[in-house]
Amino acid sequence: MRIAVVDYGSGNLASASRALALAAERAGIAAEVTVTADPEAVAKADRIVLPGQGAFADCARGLGAVHGMTAAIEAATEAGRPFLGICVGMQLMAERGLEHRITPGFGWIRGEIAAMEAPGLRLPQMGWNSLAFVPGAHPLLDGLEPGDHAYFVHSYALRGADPAEILATTDYGGPVVAMVARGNRAGTQFHVEKSQEVGLRILLNFLRWTP
Repeated sequence: MRIAVVDYGSGNLASASRALALAAERAGIAAEVTVTADPEAVAKADRIVLPGQGAFADCARGLGAVHGMTAAIEAATEAGRPFLGICVGMQLMAERGLEHRITPGFGWIRGEIAAMEAPGLRLPQMGWNSLAFVPGAHPLLDGLEPGDHAYFVHSYALRGADPAEILATTDYGGPVVAMVARGNRAGTQFHVEKSQEVGLRILLNFLRWTP
């Protein structure tokens, strides 16, 4: 299995690649995990992972600056290759982001990325928080239990989402979308690569996922 971790100047690339390699080892999958800025490598990959951290507009601009990368991701995922966006990588799946300016996203899921409203709480949300979901609702959640914790760092989140595309939420001054999926494209607002056993389980599920 060829796993491409997209390098566009943003995200915990080394941590993500290490976590994917460990998940593959646990799953007994012979996997080649490559951190790459080469659109051809992404186009040929069996799985695509898009990390991201920072501002939506900056990440969108960085991704767009890698010639051919957006088109390669679009083509590969349209062909059915499983995709996982992490943190801002998930946010880029939305229709647009409102951080600093209005910036278009991939438009794969409904909604926009807007500033969180968390009265009385510190922003960004930084640290461990519990996940709420319906057990068995999606293969990426296999082996997890409601209340399991994941590691979040963000002050913007998805709003106006299609409930059918929300896999899990967390609570931070109200419900916050934590995980989404539509077809073969999925994303986590939290950092799976920093979420220890919960994150590794999601990555293992992603490697076994046949949407």
